[in-house]
Amino acid sequence: MEWIEREQAAKDRLVINKKSSSVKKERRGKAVILGTALLIILATIAITLFLVSKGLQSFVVNGVSPIEFISSTEWSPSNEKFGALPFIFGSFAVTVLSALIAAPLGIGAAIFMTEIAPSWGQRILQPVVELLVGIPSVVYGFIGLTVVVPFIRENVGGQGFGLLAGTVVLSIMILPTITSISTDAMRSLPGGLRESSYAVGATRWQTIYRVLVPAASPVLLTAVVLGMARAFGEALAVQMVIGNSRDIASSLVESTGTLTTIITLNIGHTTFGSLDNNVLWSLGLILLIMSYVFIIIIRYLSSRRKI
Repeated sequence: MEWIEREQAAKDRLVINKKSSSVKKERRGKAVILGTALLIILATIAITLFLVSKGLQSFVVNGVSPIEFISSTEWSPSNEKFGALPFIFGSFAVTVLSALIAAPLGIGAAIFMTEIAPSWGQRILQPVVELLVGIPSVVYGFIGLTVVVPFIRENVGGQGFGLLAGTVVLSIMILPTITSISTDAMRSLPGGLRESSYAVGATRWQTIYRVLVPAASPVLLTAVVLGMARAFGEALAVQMVIGNSRDIASSLVESTGTLTTIITLNIGHTTFGSLDNNVLWSLGLILLIMSYVFIIIIRYLSSRRKI
């Protein structure tokens, strides 16, 4: 009997050691996850506070009028004139126009891959979309500079540099984002929707535009907004083709500038803490505010998702 009691005691100690080891591993895992989450939150708060403090210095320290800053069209740092309206207009114009082109193409490609030709269509289009995602923005800009700009100059008019060239380049850049998210949205729809539609006699096209697209519309809109967010913050590729002027473009073939292009062009030529430098930080603050606006829109659209 004694050896049986010893064996049982050894088994109990082994079970206790295993439980203790599992508890320690679980605590370490929770600590690592909590640490990474706190790091991301702190980094976001730190970046936001830093950009807000730097962006407000031109108004608080240097006395630049916020109303004049966002409403004036004159940008002349040598005369201390800082009207950011042409760059704000340029950013919104090129973003909206590129979304108008890329959204129907991306959603159409997603419908083709999931509903029209789910087998061979996905095998062909999916690698193409992934390839477009991996291409660096400087390559897009270089292609736009050597192909799109000369094409517009010879066939449309103007110098080739302008809103149209920037729109074409950005449309291609945000197309993979819209296509990928739209494809996931269409693919995640319950199969019962399609079967119910076919059961009442609807055709494939009627099923797509009357049942599937409305059901996935919140996520499809989220895809478009995410594409617009990327377009609004893109700098290098747009800078290479948009012309970088300080005026509001009166047509698609006239050159203009965006918030990102004016920052990247001038930030290296200013002294940290000077008026010119602080004004560029204020432009960055506008970009940050717009990023938060895009996030709020995306969160709102996600909350409307019913399926």
